[in-house]
Amino acid sequence: MSILTQHFMNICSTFEQMLPTQPCVLCGAASRHGAWCAACDAALPYLADAHCPVCALPTLDGATCGRCLKRVPLFNRTVAAFAYAFPLDKLVQALKFGEQLMLANSLADKLALRIKVPPDCIVAMPLHPARLRERGFNQSRELARRLATKLDVPLLSQACQRVRDTPPQSALKWKERGKNMRRAFSCTTDLSGKHVAMVDDVMTSGASLNELALALRRAGAREVSAWVIARTLPHTG
Repeated sequence: MSILTQHFMNICSTFEQMLPTQPCVLCGAASRHGAWCAACDAALPYLADAHCPVCALPTLDGATCGRCLKRVPLFNRTVAAFAYAFPLDKLVQALKFGEQLMLANSLADKLALRIKVPPDCIVAMPLHPARLRERGFNQSRELARRLATKLDVPLLSQACQRVRDTPPQSALKWKERGKNMRRAFSCTTDLSGKHVAMVDDVMTSGASLNELALALRRAGAREVSAWVIARTLPHTG
């Protein structure tokens, strides 16, 4: 290690020690690394590199999975930071149902590190107005807002609408989810020739994202990416 490299590392270490601490949301220990501490970050279920590039399910060599080859989704790729497993699932639930909105920035920052193909614009998974009034916020929009700022990509906050107030996907069996989401979205913005990234918190069956991708395609999008904080894997539900 060179003297200059050692000197730079010493400066970084000193700067880090000057940062204010806050309790880790997972273990309560002092953290200078954001919402959770370095030890808890190391324990998070980061998504393995060997996964299908289209739907992000695990594959042995990172090749496209048989499911996506048989029935090609309407989105081109999926980027996910984590597998939806403990303790990451607790962070997502705290954001979505516990109104811990400060978690949106930390989660979005982890996802931003995995973005390799920059889009022309970003859209958030829309909530139906009735659901938005009930919850008070859209967690996907909070994530999308942070990603748009972090990556310097426009966020089209009014481009897409959820036109049907569908039952929550989590309450349905996998085979029922696609039918539940049919014609649930509309897109009123001309997206001709654009690469659009959709942002959501968790992908399970992919039905919601696929239906939103359909609305984007109908609006002229030439390429669609799915960006999610976490991917539900087969053994996790």
